[in-house]
Amino acid sequence: MSDRPRIAIPVPTSIDPDYNQRSWKNYAAAVTAAGGEPVELDPLSTPATLRALIATCDGVVLPGSPADVEPGRYGADRDPGCGPADAAREQTDWMLLDDAESHGKPVLGICYGIQSLNSWGAGTLVQDLSPLPVNHSAGPRVAIAHSVLIAPDSLLGSLVKGAADCTIDGDFLRLPVNSSHHQAVAQPGDGMKMVARCPEDAVVEAVERPWGEAGNWWVLGVQWHPERSVEISEASRRIFSAFMDEARRWSAANRVPAEAALRD
Repeated sequence: MSDRPRIAIPVPTSIDPDYNQRSWKNYAAAVTAAGGEPVELDPLSTPATLRALIATCDGVVLPGSPADVEPGRYGADRDPGCGPADAAREQTDWMLLDDAESHGKPVLGICYGIQSLNSWGAGTLVQDLSPLPVNHSAGPRVAIAHSVLIAPDSLLGSLVKGAADCTIDGDFLRLPVNSSHHQAVAQPGDGMKMVARCPEDAVVEAVERPWGEAGNWWVLGVQWHPERSVEISEASRRIFSAFMDEARRWSAANRVPAEAALRD
């Protein structure tokens, strides 16, 4: 059995194969570079197939998506600026998060992934950010769209403090990031804490489950795309490395061999 943690990564969308082809490989490459084994989950698979694969995994990366979370998931009416939902992707994410919570597997949510994570945890979302002074939907061709201010006493702060691209700004840490979104966290979900904002417009940029509290469940969601910047950002590499360290610890204590899980 490999000592590389198996990391479940849903295919970003059940309805756009071209987007999947471009996008999923970036998450897989970042996981591989950090020492993990990416495991592709197709949202169109049967629930039984998904459950069997999920049981063989040691951690979860929730990737971005061109879809928006269905507002009914967090008890809101649909705003005109809210885009179409992807029910199959939502169902896959919630299966992964239910399993991760039950077993304490680490979770890293990215862009749509932080929004999915937050709505799963009974948090709410801003359905459309525009117009704002910051172009949050800048896209993958813009390497640095804006900066975020991070609470230094947070899990995220502990990961990026001292990285070459992270500076001290008063009582906060400042990190330049890319940006490709038009929605964001409004009210953090149960057990989650807001730990980063965009300084120009106060948009929430990261949430986490406070590390060290009861259960010690490692959960972090960021609104930007660290998988796109691992080659140029030490902070991005540190995020994936820390996530993988936690998945490795979980694996050593809990992993069910893939062959056994698939037989059950």
